[in-house]
Amino acid sequence: MTPRVAGGPAPSAADDERARRARSRRILRFAARQLVQLWWFELALPKLGFGGVAERTRAARMRRLATRFRGLAVELGGLMIKVGQFLSSRLDVLPPEITAELEGLQDEVPAVAFPEIRTLAEQELGAPLGSVYAAFDETPVAAASLGQAHRARLAAPDAEDAGFAEVVVKVQRPGIDRIVAVDLAALRRIAGWLRRVRIVADRVDAPALVEEFAQTSLEEIDYLHEAANAERFAESFAEEPRVDAPAVVWARTTRRVLTLEDVTAIKINDTAALRAAGIDPSEVAHLFAEVMFDQVFTHGFVHADPHPGNLFVTPGGAPDPSDPQGDAAPPAWRLTFVDFGMMAEVPTELRSGLRTLVIAVAARDGRGMIEAAREIGVLLPSADTGELERALSQLFDRFGGMGFAQLKDVDPREFREFGEEFGDVVRSLPLQLPEHLLLLIRAMALTSGMCSGLDPEFNVWDAVEPYATQLLREEGGGMARGFVDQAMSSAGIMWGMPQRLDSVVTKVEQGRLSFDTSRLERRLDRLEGVARRVVSAVLFAALLIGGAVLVAPNPPLGWTLVGLSALPLLHALLAGLFARRGPR
Repeated sequence: MTPRVAGGPAPSAADDERARRARSRRILRFAARQLVQLWWFELALPKLGFGGVAERTRAARMRRLATRFRGLAVELGGLMIKVGQFLSSRLDVLPPEITAELEGLQDEVPAVAFPEIRTLAEQELGAPLGSVYAAFDETPVAAASLGQAHRARLAAPDAEDAGFAEVVVKVQRPGIDRIVAVDLAALRRIAGWLRRVRIVADRVDAPALVEEFAQTSLEEIDYLHEAANAERFAESFAEEPRVDAPAVVWARTTRRVLTLEDVTAIKINDTAALRAAGIDPSEVAHLFAEVMFDQVFTHGFVHADPHPGNLFVTPGGAPDPSDPQGDAAPPAWRLTFVDFGMMAEVPTELRSGLRTLVIAVAARDGRGMIEAAREIGVLLPSADTGELERALSQLFDRFGGMGFAQLKDVDPREFREFGEEFGDVVRSLPLQLPEHLLLLIRAMALTSGMCSGLDPEFNVWDAVEPYATQLLREEGGGMARGFVDQAMSSAGIMWGMPQRLDSVVTKVEQGRLSFDTSRLERRLDRLEGVARRVVSAVLFAALLIGGAVLVAPNPPLGWTLVGLSALPLLHALLAGLFARRGPR
């Protein structure tokens, strides 16, 4: 079912059903053929003693498979283009021959004829376009596989309520919800097949991958969800005058029509236009990186598709909301985000793992990165990570701290050889990245590439450093508090130990056995004294270490703890002195 460009009579329900069945059969036939080839080359030939043939032809076969799928996706359009883009990011489970071929798959398809767009929009809005908008451009600004966007102007009453008139209206492709349903049903069936193929099932949970993809896709075709995302993003940066997002016109927004303030300006990668406007591209790169890291570590809500079409640099900034008197001058420009259909949530447990990861990266600690991967949940506890730790150490030793300009001087063959070796190591491990983490990785990869394009000297380590420093400071305070808590808990147990031992002796005395306990009691008295001194020593160490750690981030509390450590130290020393002078 290819997207239609020209208008014409609408297909009947029977024709539409036949088209959907034909589409499903094409997808399933394609998958079945590839599975037969996989069985023959990866299972049958090795058993017949021709494993070398499968090994030698694997790379070429993977490239042909990816090429054929790309052709199918472009022809069918709809959700299949999204499937290709999704697979291109699955570096954790797919070989590079496939991901590289699908990497350039663009979400660009022929536009739907305007009469069909008009019909759908008027059905959704419940009124003719001419009465809803003062003007509506029939030529789309952009056409994608799930919908297309048109410029328009709000009618006077709506413009007065909104405070602006120029808008962009996104309209869903007619029938795309049914196409998505057909494609997802086919994908779920294919995932069931893959679950029965051992060499696939041992490496990846295909049904789980499909469900993650399905959730993202269904959210993307619900424009009410995207509108809510846009408002949430704007609220996250409400106090940041250098960051902007379009306002939602809720009165003209439904599940399949989305009306947003038109905020188009200079594309973020148009360096010539930026310089002509007096804007330094390197400053844009650093603000962009700062804003993306803020989304990850502060707000936990990340724009997962920050490509050049979704980012503008708008000359002239809004006043700072935190400066009601208006004493501070507004920024000379601001960074404007659009298209909030693909957002990544950062759950608390993932944010904690990412904190550990950032600290490990800042410290160039390969083992720490592996522990962070375990915490995030992408590595099974049984995974043998020795080779991965070695590869990470080599990565940091060779490329750690390099900027883009320095990396350009590295021999491309060295990059290629290292990339192939590192990829083989990663794919040999039992790991599978959850969808929200994949979206996060996609966002960070796009951020790094964009920043390097704006500023060849851009160094991602410099962008991470402020966050790493803050996290290390917070981590240090947390470690000190944790150490003190653990020490207090241990001290409590040790403090009560003499009483517990005394209770045991009492029970023995009340039993049938009778024996002289005077020597035991004397030993218990000595043990009690030793235990109390040990408690004092533990408290001294806990207060001293905790105070030393907190001196930098919180000097008053740190020096107070150091001072208090003298009390248990005196008790430990004096109690020991008097104990040695007492009777034995």
